[in-house]
Amino acid sequence: MDKIKVLMAEDETALAHIVRESLEERNFEVVLCADGEQALKKFATYKADVLVLDVMMPKMDGFEVAKKIRESDRVTPIIFLTARSQPKDVVMGFETGGNDYLKKPFSVEELIVRIKVLLSKDRLLSNPKTIKRDKNETIAIGSFVFKPNRNIIEQGMSTHQLTARESEVLKILCEHQQETLTRQKLLTELWGDDNFFNARSLDVFITKLRKHLKADPSVQIINIRGVGYKLVW
Repeated sequence: MDKIKVLMAEDETALAHIVRESLEERNFEVVLCADGEQALKKFATYKADVLVLDVMMPKMDGFEVAKKIRESDRVTPIIFLTARSQPKDVVMGFETGGNDYLKKPFSVEELIVRIKVLLSKDRLLSNPKTIKRDKNETIAIGSFVFKPNRNIIEQGMSTHQLTARESEVLKILCEHQQETLTRQKLLTELWGDDNFFNARSLDVFITKLRKHLKADPSVQIINIRGVGYKLVW
């Protein structure tokens, strides 16, 4: 089977390399660009099957790159990556020629599924029933690499082992990164019940996760008093 060729423009170096390595492990070919101008130049010579463009980039943002590409190419699928999720941003992404929109933080597993759907003839996975959770799923959190299906956080050569519940809490926080997640919603997703005892257990898990993440001061689980928690970096 031929490799799927991905042209990816992402100015967050750590995230870009994590995604490239994860995709290459799954038989993708990936070319990285650090900004929009570089991506536009590379597109002219590299026959990519799909483009993955960060929205916020120096020199030229992802929307502008997509606009220019669509002047000559209406076919190659474009996926936007962004931390912005306001309706107006999503609308702009599609209006400038995007085919899909993936919010950060994201798992490589989800990116792969979206790529395969866009490249399939009928825009459907060939056999959805056979899809399994990817044990190599990775999520970038600041300078950390979080592997939820292995319950570990890596930072350089250092590895922190999480309990299954700690991993579950962190993954939910990642899915709502930069958003305030209410305690009720978090407790309901974890235990199906927001009673006092579960709430106390959650506080313990949050404290433990903060200790695991303290090596990168930019990564914080903020307590929004009386409301819930917010994961930021």
